[in-house]
Amino acid sequence: MKRKVEHTLDGTKFTYSQKIAGEKEERKLVYDYKKCNGCRICVDICPTRAMELGNIKEIATGLDAPPVMIDPEACVFCGMCAAFCPLDAMKMYVSGKDFLKIKEFPHLSSGISVNKNCLPCVLCEKVCPREAIKLELGFKKKEEIVPFDKGKKGKIKIDMEKCNFCGLCAYFCDAFLLSEKESKPDDIVPFEDIRIDREKCDYCKLCVELCPENAIEVESAGKAGKAPRIKGAIKIDDDKCVRCGRCQKVCPYDAIELKKPIEGEISLIKNRLDECDPKGCQACLKICPAKAWYIPKKEKIDVGSDLCILCGACEEACPYDLIKLKRSDIKHTPINDTAWKKKWEEALSIIKTGEKPDVFLRPVKIVEKKKEKAKPVEIQKVDERVTADVRSRLEKIASTLGNAKSRFILEVEEKEKAEKSLRERLQKS
Repeated sequence: MKRKVEHTLDGTKFTYSQKIAGEKEERKLVYDYKKCNGCRICVDICPTRAMELGNIKEIATGLDAPPVMIDPEACVFCGMCAAFCPLDAMKMYVSGKDFLKIKEFPHLSSGISVNKNCLPCVLCEKVCPREAIKLELGFKKKEEIVPFDKGKKGKIKIDMEKCNFCGLCAYFCDAFLLSEKESKPDDIVPFEDIRIDREKCDYCKLCVELCPENAIEVESAGKAGKAPRIKGAIKIDDDKCVRCGRCQKVCPYDAIELKKPIEGEISLIKNRLDECDPKGCQACLKICPAKAWYIPKKEKIDVGSDLCILCGACEEACPYDLIKLKRSDIKHTPINDTAWKKKWEEALSIIKTGEKPDVFLRPVKIVEKKKEKAKPVEIQKVDERVTADVRSRLEKIASTLGNAKSRFILEVEEKEKAEKSLRERLQKS
């Protein structure tokens, strides 16, 4: 069976193609190294060991290099790497068709959807670490309903016990100002305060009706009009989403339904945390696609285990080996009864347990060298008179060089003069 294998590089994407003589089918493997974080799943499950992991510790801290190197000659284009890549950094195409859409081949099974509880609001778009959520609001803003009445007076107050920072008031009216903060796993909401610019507020009362939490109170004479009905939607880019669940965690209305492909747990070796240098290293923070790692106020480093996608890149990147990952379940589409069925089952077992069976290793031909018989060592007899003469000469040299005057000559006089003086001293001794 003759096959033709080619590879090209376009920006951050490596494309490998295979064409077998006499067959119409062509397979292409596209590897986007910028989407890859070196989780090593593909390296571990590759049945021909065509993939090699780079220096993830250095890549995590800034080195611009592909986390995985692929040997196209060793690759058999089975598609396992594309099927089980948690970040979609590997894509396989069979005669132009996406590998993941062909029922014959199993792949990770996951899902994310938005139910009828969604208003929508701005929170999920704001916290997504992959910019996979696009918010589209479809209702009129305040200035489109009624013009600003500069001379109008009144009072306005926000009940912060009721406010959930949905952000709709700030979208609707310029008088509301949201103060942003970093969203962390232990404090997921991306806003810390909401203020009112009273110079831009004309106490129209429209925000009172608009607020879904009844958190705004306004006192003024009269009413400017009718508040719009909240309309809009959020769109999730499946190619960017990594199923971390940040959107689900921040949503105050339980509008996000998520099914993660990998289940398990991630933990830190607490009794060795003194070795961690989060300010100087931050490898786990930088390499995590879900931003599950963070620096809390009291501890050195911690992880939001509910946001972790269990890819394992942080475990690989940690220079102190402080992270432990354990997978308990892998959700995937059915494995059909094909010639490769056993290999697919073994690949899933490797992802889950981390143990690689011997059958996955390419055989290594061992060539044994012929053992040569050791030649006998001939011991020559030494003339005792020569030995005595050498010993006598060495004793004279040691005695002369050990003398304080000789050491002074070596330290002070020039090389040639020092050598001449020492020769004369040896002759006299």
